[in-house]
Amino acid sequence: MKPLQINEDISLAATLPASFYRNPATFDLVKEKIFARSWIWVEDATVLNEDQNVYPFTFLEGVLNEPLVFTRDKSDQVHCLSNVCTHRGKVIIETPSKSRLLTCGYHGRCFDLEGQFKRMPEFKETKNFPTAADHLTAIPFKKWLGMLFVSLDPKVDLEEMVRPIMERLSFLPLDEMTFDASTSKDYYVDANWALYCDNYLEGFHIPFVHPALNDALEFENYDYEISPYCNLQLGIGKADEPCFDIPEGHPDFGQRVYAYYYWLFPNLMLNFYPWGLSLNIVLPTAHNKTVIKFRSYLFPNNTMSPNENRLDDTEMEDEAVVESVQLGIQSRYYQQGRFSPTMEKGVHHFHRLVAEFMNT
Repeated sequence: MKPLQINEDISLAATLPASFYRNPATFDLVKEKIFARSWIWVEDATVLNEDQNVYPFTFLEGVLNEPLVFTRDKSDQVHCLSNVCTHRGKVIIETPSKSRLLTCGYHGRCFDLEGQFKRMPEFKETKNFPTAADHLTAIPFKKWLGMLFVSLDPKVDLEEMVRPIMERLSFLPLDEMTFDASTSKDYYVDANWALYCDNYLEGFHIPFVHPALNDALEFENYDYEISPYCNLQLGIGKADEPCFDIPEGHPDFGQRVYAYYYWLFPNLMLNFYPWGLSLNIVLPTAHNKTVIKFRSYLFPNNTMSPNENRLDDTEMEDEAVVESVQLGIQSRYYQQGRFSPTMEKGVHHFHRLVAEFMNT
């Protein structure tokens, strides 16, 4: 694959080539170059609780397929470990449970909740055993906003990536949000994951694709801000729409902010509304198939609730246009496009980051 070149000057730049979205071989590179080196949302931290301190999962199922397990030890410390036995490679933990040890069901090898080898039947005569290779590998993970993130080989620290979000929204009770399962759901899109991100990262299409959302926003005041690994679309609401109570001295004081639409590289959308957070996780399952996980988090003492109808309608409208683009980029007559310097700053930022990760 040729190096990707996205000019830093948006007025001169061209988009990612169509081959990036449609070529399975390119997607194989994306798996390792982007997803293995990025912080990926896994679950809400409440999956570790009083009833279960061991939570197995497949990291990016269908893409990286890495068996991992979260554990919480007796000191209440959380660990993320390889869930593959260092004896013969069997997956150790199959289902969430409450356990004192991680015991392989194949030959009985045991590990503690920190991943350290403890014992193994019939190995007394094995020489030079155990060694460091017999422990379970510890995997980088972070807890942020009550959510668990994992990276197999992080290129950038998560705290550095999210700092602009935390600074801008410091007036909100972000650490007190609670997960709302009743308004959380999954959507399935027949399109490349990056096309979904492209669509999210610009408000250019709102008047053409989202009539209800367009009625709620003052589109002429829609704005964009770019940070190193995240970007913001600032949605200003009309007079009859709910908005944030922004304190004096804040950069947005005096504005009717309807939503802070944040995107975090490569695949996370954090839509902050006055009622809480609508989290959208974009997870590829193939080069042309994607699952979008919508997860809702509510602010404490919140008197509003997610506008499920509007969120669902917007999602259906987005899916329709993204799937149409997926069909269009198969054309022999389309290679790549250009950017609107005023309306597609976020897409340009995304493509620049994709090129950075893919070329290194």
